[in-house]
Amino acid sequence: MLIMERYEGSVEKMKTIVIIQARMGSTRLPGKILMPLGELDVLSYVTARCNKIKNISEVIVATSTLRQDDAVEKWCAENNVICFRGSEDDVLDRFVQCAKAYEPDYIMRVTSDCPFVDFEMASELVELMEYERKDIVLIDGQLPRGLAVEMISYEALLRIYKDELEERHREHVTYYAYEFSDQFESVTYIAPENRIAPELRITLDTNADYVLCQAIAEQLNDIYVSSADVIKYLLENPEVAQLNAHIEQKPVM
Repeated sequence: MLIMERYEGSVEKMKTIVIIQARMGSTRLPGKILMPLGELDVLSYVTARCNKIKNISEVIVATSTLRQDDAVEKWCAENNVICFRGSEDDVLDRFVQCAKAYEPDYIMRVTSDCPFVDFEMASELVELMEYERKDIVLIDGQLPRGLAVEMISYEALLRIYKDELEERHREHVTYYAYEFSDQFESVTYIAPENRIAPELRITLDTNADYVLCQAIAEQLNDIYVSSADVIKYLLENPEVAQLNAHIEQKPVM
């Protein structure tokens, strides 16, 4: 869409892996990632849509070693999805240990509570980074919560990992790179106009979010529906969009 208009010629291929952080624990909606969604479940939506991202090498679900997350490992085995298990609280360590086996150039971070993750936009981020080869990509544009992915170089992730970190940097994998952006080289991706809708929540933290996601899945009935069409549906059906409009996102502490 955008990227090929800006560049010409071939580039050396890079290795990008997608790591989906997933766990059954949730203070507001326990077990949410394996709850039914449409004819499938939430994690099926997330993994299937991640597998639609172009030019990636692997999609891995990274969960914790807690007993309750045995269900995630079991789901992965039944659905032929790679599973890695690591620290519950130190999510940064979980990502680094997971990535080590693959020695990627880049890591794409996805959270398992975003069933309509935008695989089309994610594909463009991969393409952009193939040309730019920066530490991290920044998205210019106010998207609905729940559609965006994050992309960071493995080398930059290792640099973060070696620093003395606050708890928030351990829990939120890429947060350090945003908070101390002067330490990292970035490239900016301009989000398409049809993705700009910051008033919308298309994520899964509460029961109200679940009702909204169920409405989308049942109405659009396509696991690979474009995120642009999801936004269009919500904007054209404000009574659905209002189902979770009152929910406040937890702040990063």
